[in-house]
Amino acid sequence: MLTERPGLAAGADLAYTRDVALETADAFERVRHVIPEVEWPIHAPFVAAINRLKRERNAVVLAHNYQVPEIFHCVADIVGDSLGLALDAAKADADVIVLCGVNFMAETAKLVNPSKTVLVPDLEAGCSLADSITARDVQLMRERYPGAPVVTYVNTSAEVKAESDICVTSGNAVKIVNALGVPRVIFLPDEYLAKYVASQTSVEVVAWKGHCEVHERFTAHDIRAYREDDPNLVVLAHPECPPEVLAEADYVGSTAGMARYVEEAARREHPPRVVMITECSMADNVSALHPNVEFVRPCNLCPHMKRNSLPKILRSLQEMKYEVTIDPGVAARARVAVERMLEYSRSTS
Repeated sequence: MLTERPGLAAGADLAYTRDVALETADAFERVRHVIPEVEWPIHAPFVAAINRLKRERNAVVLAHNYQVPEIFHCVADIVGDSLGLALDAAKADADVIVLCGVNFMAETAKLVNPSKTVLVPDLEAGCSLADSITARDVQLMRERYPGAPVVTYVNTSAEVKAESDICVTSGNAVKIVNALGVPRVIFLPDEYLAKYVASQTSVEVVAWKGHCEVHERFTAHDIRAYREDDPNLVVLAHPECPPEVLAEADYVGSTAGMARYVEEAARREHPPRVVMITECSMADNVSALHPNVEFVRPCNLCPHMKRNSLPKILRSLQEMKYEVTIDPGVAARARVAVERMLEYSRSTS
């Protein structure tokens, strides 16, 4: 559950002054490859105010890879994919966590940091995949397939996690399913990720029909069209994409896996041209780190991820809103599934 709580306004001065320019100069250097200089005076006052307020509140900002560069590179303290954020949230040395992603990620941060205040900048930052399944749906799947453990993607509500045996991310799903040592699993809720996992293991995978509204829009025709323009193009695809898209890709992996692939490619004398078949801010954020790599940029935006913005982050810290709360009974059960994932991730890494 996400609720408001009162707080004190910081009264930050949002003028673009010489002091603000100096204070944010290092931040601009990190993003100048992807943010035009003419736009920086719009972002800089918010960047300066947020970073000051983080120190006052003893707060950290966690940002998913799909956040815009001015958030990802300029105010975030911890960045990454769902697994990375979950692992680092558990180690966060702060009183306040501001989660810039979508709401299920903030719930996960709260599950592993029950004593900390976890905030989201926008209450409406939902997820089509998380909304595709309920706790009752999980219970019915258990009745239909008795004895099969429920493996649940982290892109789900705390209530769904509470009905599960273990959580996974796109980066560790195959490893965890194999490590369970069972002949069959119920895999929820992403149908395409479930099919990808099934293709990588001998375990029978029973799937749900949930989809990510960003990744399901990509088609194999899109990939072939990109290759017609450049036969040497390297295609990196997220496993939430349809199977026919993954079949056309050179690499399939999580957003963290894609970032590692580009990092290694950037070291070559002649880096390849790359397209990332995922949410479009991912390419912006990786490109800022590796300006010598050329990207083709299909732009499928996640409307929920894009609800986060610098003004909303500043307001969240000023007013200490919106706070994430989870029913204690639900939290205790959901925490078990998340902690099992974290333990498996540590032991199989």
